[in-house]
Amino acid sequence: MKKKTIALVGRPNVGKSTVFNRIIGKKMAITEEIPGVTRDRLYGNASFKNYAFYLIDTGGIYSGKDAFNTEIKIQVELAIDEADVVLFLVDGKEGITKDDLLVKSMLEKSGKKVIVVINKSDTKEYKEHMYDFYELGFKEYVPISAEQNEGIYELLELACCDFEEIEEEYAEDVIKFSVIGRPNVGKSSLVNALLGENRVIVSDVAGTTRDSIDMPLRYHEKEYVVIDTAGMRKRGKVYENIERYSLLRSMRAIDRSDVCLLVLNAEEGIVEHDKHIAGYALEAGKSIVIVVNKWDTILNKEEEMKKFKALIESEFAFIRYAPVVFLSALTKKRIHTLMPEILRVYENSTREIKTSLLNDVIRDAYQLNLPPTYKDKRLKIYFANQVSIKPPVFNLQVNNKGLVHFSYQRYLENKIRESFDFTGVPIVLQFKNKGEEEL
Repeated sequence: MKKKTIALVGRPNVGKSTVFNRIIGKKMAITEEIPGVTRDRLYGNASFKNYAFYLIDTGGIYSGKDAFNTEIKIQVELAIDEADVVLFLVDGKEGITKDDLLVKSMLEKSGKKVIVVINKSDTKEYKEHMYDFYELGFKEYVPISAEQNEGIYELLELACCDFEEIEEEYAEDVIKFSVIGRPNVGKSSLVNALLGENRVIVSDVAGTTRDSIDMPLRYHEKEYVVIDTAGMRKRGKVYENIERYSLLRSMRAIDRSDVCLLVLNAEEGIVEHDKHIAGYALEAGKSIVIVVNKWDTILNKEEEMKKFKALIESEFAFIRYAPVVFLSALTKKRIHTLMPEILRVYENSTREIKTSLLNDVIRDAYQLNLPPTYKDKRLKIYFANQVSIKPPVFNLQVNNKGLVHFSYQRYLENKIRESFDFTGVPIVLQFKNKGEEEL
């Protein structure tokens, strides 16, 4: 069973982002702390009680006819199309406006479950307008104050009341890998080449594909699942032309996969959007294989391969550990090199390091390069152990985690990678003060 999706829509300045942050449980920065990765944040994983769901934030819809507003409307249409429940935010202080009515008309056509969320209901102005909102004609209304964190619990109870708890879709030993990337890099062709037949059909028929497509793959007598994100949606051509919003399509696939295949187009090189998608996979803690497709179109292949690898190392500095595979999905040249890399990367993501070996590596690294002092205090590392896999997470007990500098953390990560094969896998170092309980 797949996670449900909740979308936040409404006109500008009604508090959608504040509600988004409340439900997610933390403030999502627009600029990520990953070098080279900056993006608008309009998607998150959230949970309430025993339910897990996706949450989509959208730009405010207004009645202007400029190009920017047109883009926002398309973004909102896509979010509504993705959603199982739509939270329609209105402003309790201001009452109903013509822009609220514009949003109402979009939602009436969608046929989705809509909850009208009356924000700023803690103000005295709300009492003057509180009954006006029922004129919108929807069944369910919830007054909240996002700023004061009032009514959010009741809102989520209503929003999630028809959701079911998530169950595992496949056996634990079935490896799932997703094919992600911006439009027109050859994702469908790659899936077809892996499956050995034309299984993914790109269609412009309205409503052809709502979710990512799961396909079984048999390789060396073992079962796998390929999760493809290239299926067209309702009004797909419109959405495909706005690359920023194809991220929404990739997110579900990333979340459900063990390994992500980030597909690049050899003819076009690397664009900013490629890095955005890679950033999402990294943030989700997923293993990554970079696939450079359409390699059949490149002349002087050996020389160009060196150049492309150098370009990848520069543009994807935040995932330098990811292996790179060059192939042509169309001609199937070098397609045989892909599955071994997927299996290698998956195996690395499940690698467990003996505590004694890990401590030897950390101790040697520490003695080789002592951390700098800060106000006459130096970081000390007492003990290290691995606490989880997929991705591998390491706890390091220290005297004061406030003394850990980013550059020293990166140094320790590199030393771990030098000693153990974590190709394709993000690793997480958690520093805890001695005696601090593990989460």
